[in-house]
Amino acid sequence: MRELLTRMHAWMTNYMKSFYTDDEEVQRGILIKEQHTGYVTANCIELAKFLNFSQHDTELAEMIGLFHDVGRFYQYQTYKTFNDAQSEDHAELAFKVIDKLDFFHELNAEDYDVLHFAIQNHNKKLIAPTDDERKEIFAKLIRDADKLDIYRVLQPYFAQENADKLPNFITGRSPEISPDFLEKFVRGEQVDYREIRTNGDRKLVRLMWVYNVYFKWTMKKILERGYIDAIVENLPMNEKVAEGVRRLKKYVEDFVA
Repeated sequence: MRELLTRMHAWMTNYMKSFYTDDEEVQRGILIKEQHTGYVTANCIELAKFLNFSQHDTELAEMIGLFHDVGRFYQYQTYKTFNDAQSEDHAELAFKVIDKLDFFHELNAEDYDVLHFAIQNHNKKLIAPTDDERKEIFAKLIRDADKLDIYRVLQPYFAQENADKLPNFITGRSPEISPDFLEKFVRGEQVDYREIRTNGDRKLVRLMWVYNVYFKWTMKKILERGYIDAIVENLPMNEKVAEGVRRLKKYVEDFVA
């Protein structure tokens, strides 16, 4: 498995670099996703160890992290957006790449099914129902590892004064919050990303992710790195927002206790 992973890392490095371009806008997006791939892969390994995975399953988690966003590179080169609703579902795009790679045939059928399920579900609002506990825990692992790094990627843009520096794939620059988003935030619900209209909406979505974190390891990292406070400090505050923030902070406190 380790030798296979070594080959996969080498292939992925070359694949990502094959999208380098003199187009500054495209290059910026490619580099963001190249760095994100590295961080998510590292998160997957660390989280797998926290969960006491076997060496085999830790390496499978590493593989899932490495390839979870392989579809993003073609997506951004072609559409100049990471918005799936405006282009194609990047998990589906991932398998247009993965299914052509011979070294995935070296995995046994069970491991490949787990990898497929985890990547297929890493970007969905909810994990598809399954009776397979192994598939479910790997899907939860990649979703946590991915969210943790997206907080890092977006942190510089939480402050409203940086809104004019937002990459073009982060839409909605108004600081206001849509009323329906605010109501769902107060109730601790998830929202459909396609409904995002403003930068305020986008900040709330990132906060509401907290209700969809699965592991204490991830939540502690989010707290330690100050991501929640960084978003809250830059929200347009009113009584409703404050109510939602209190609910969220109590939830986080109970989660990590």
